Amino acid sequence: MTAERAVTSIVLVHPEIPGNTGAVGRTCVALDMELVLIHPLGFTITDTRLKRAGLDYWQHIRLAEFASWDAFLAERAPRPDQLFLFEEYAQRSFYEPDYPDDAYLVFGRETKGLPKDIVDAHAEALVSLPMRSDKVRSLNLANTVAAAAYQAIRPRKP
Repeated sequence: MTAERAVTSIVLVHPEIPGNTGAVGRTCVALDMELVLIHPLGFTITDTRLKRAGLDYWQHIRLAEFASWDAFLAERAPRPDQLFLFEEYAQRSFYEPDYPDDAYLVFGRETKGLPKDIVDAHAEALVSLPMRSDKVRSLNLANTVAAAAYQAIRPRKP
């Protein structure tokens, strides 16, 4: 029997926009990553906008859903070195960490980011994508996830 290889997971906490989640799902399929959705969601999982953004790849998504952040923590019990919480105001750049193969890349909802209690409980895990211009407040969630996902797997061989 062969051991199952470690998988990087993209965790969306309370995502609001189905098109973003669909695009993130497509990225997960492309990079053989798991998509973890933390409820409540701002849409239903059967939303046609979600499927449209994910195209015909949605059927291939390795999907896990949890009723809450606490339920996710209870079932998965991630190690501190596995968690990377993406927030625009984090002091540490996402270029700095060494991401383990079984990392959890965690993103908050589009309009408010991650809930304060999650950020406070995992402040040492905060990272951000650098922006060179002060004319942009934030990046689109799907774009941020794609950049982070590729950075996380960068040192690995294809």
